[in-house]
Amino acid sequence: MSDNSVQATGELALAPWLKEPATQKVMNALGAQEGLARFVGGCVRNALLREPVKDLDIATSLTPQDAMARLEAAGIKVVPTGLAHGTITAIEDGRPFEVTTLRVDVATDGRHAEVAFTQDWAEDAKRRDFTMNALYADIDGTVHDPLNGRADLDARRVRFIGDATARIQEDYLRILRFFRFQAHYGQGQMDAEGLAACAAQKAGLKGLSGERVRGELLRLLEADEAATVLRQMAAAGILSEVLPEAARLDRLEKLVDIEVGQLFSQDAILRLSALLEGDADKLRAVAERLRLSNKERTRVLKMHTDPTKMVCYLSMREVRRALYWLGVELFKDKALLGWAADGKDHNAMQWRALLALADTWERPDFGLTGSMLKASGVPEGPEMGRVFREVEEWWVDADFIDDEFSLIERLKAVVQATIY
Repeated sequence: MSDNSVQATGELALAPWLKEPATQKVMNALGAQEGLARFVGGCVRNALLREPVKDLDIATSLTPQDAMARLEAAGIKVVPTGLAHGTITAIEDGRPFEVTTLRVDVATDGRHAEVAFTQDWAEDAKRRDFTMNALYADIDGTVHDPLNGRADLDARRVRFIGDATARIQEDYLRILRFFRFQAHYGQGQMDAEGLAACAAQKAGLKGLSGERVRGELLRLLEADEAATVLRQMAAAGILSEVLPEAARLDRLEKLVDIEVGQLFSQDAILRLSALLEGDADKLRAVAERLRLSNKERTRVLKMHTDPTKMVCYLSMREVRRALYWLGVELFKDKALLGWAADGKDHNAMQWRALLALADTWERPDFGLTGSMLKASGVPEGPEMGRVFREVEEWWVDADFIDDEFSLIERLKAVVQATIY
């Protein structure tokens, strides 16, 4: 640890990230010991909730230029990621720290804000979205709560700062954030004022980019309470604004129960697929609208359009065949969707067994080579691929027969039947 490190004595004194050398170095460079920089938002919130902390955000009364100069003087790499909004990124020991100057909103249009810098911590707090996010902490772990957000945090109550409608109109993405935070951090009834304001302002969602909507939806879908919160979004008329194709809340609920009950990891794309219903064209339109990556789009489409039968009572031979053609990921995706759609709880053990088989399966080596095809008289070009596929299909149907003589004989038969 740095020689300038502070003895942590505040409420978050035991937070491991607070005492890390990289954290101490960045905070010391920003003048945290003089009260010029504090941790803010998610790291403080999650530390108080005893939940994992991923990102370390720092608020400072320094101007962006002064903050950059101090960091660089301390030998810390700085990236000017958002100077117009007072944000820079400090990188120390491979870890990024987002550093933002205290600010107030001068003008907003529902998507972006024009800001002015300030040295007033309370004014900076007022421009944030929820009270539980307006919590700050000094380098020694002392927590600052200018807007009584701690009471809401302790009660697991997601509540907008000040007037809910005004906060939403500053950035309509806050509608989705309200539900996402409820899914991850809320308990009990949703804040009535916030819910009513979200429902009343839902038309503003149409102006948001697909990338921003995607980010919030997928993070919401990772929560254990995702299905419950999505039902509340549907009841408020909000889900149909951003995802009208969400026709299978029942299947999503069952999938979430399976993942939670079986201690599986939360898979947002799988959960999105469970929620959706529609043909390939409709699913492609969803993927385009949400700006899914090529890999994500392909995964969603295959889950819904692949014709392979997936039931819990597949024979071992059928399991091996499906695993070979689908691959492990798609096999498990289809098995989990099948399990989620299965109305018989007593089939759970069989579905679990299918997934276990996939985890231990080793793909067999076909063994047919290009030189073997040439030696059999198959001309190069499309014909070679067609013959290869036909022999491969026979080999799979023969349950991956481990007999090179039989393979060669089948190749000869196929060649004679199709070429000569």
